[in-house]
Amino acid sequence: MSPSTENLVLEMLRAIRATQEKHSTDLLEIKERLGIIERQYASVSRRIDRIDERLDRAEPHLDLV
Repeated sequence: MSPSTENLVLEMLRAIRATQEKHSTDLLEIKERLGIIERQYASVSRRIDRIDERLDRAEPHLDLV
């Protein structure tokens, strides 16, 4: 390969590496944010379950059954 061709290939590889590193960083951020959403969903789900249990206990006392 001629020196100009080698330089062109190296430039392309550097550009590919930079893009790949940015994608890796973005993917890590997405995973972190998804983890936060999953934890928030679990918290809301537990709260809804507790409300359902409380309603099940209250209905007989209020003659709603």
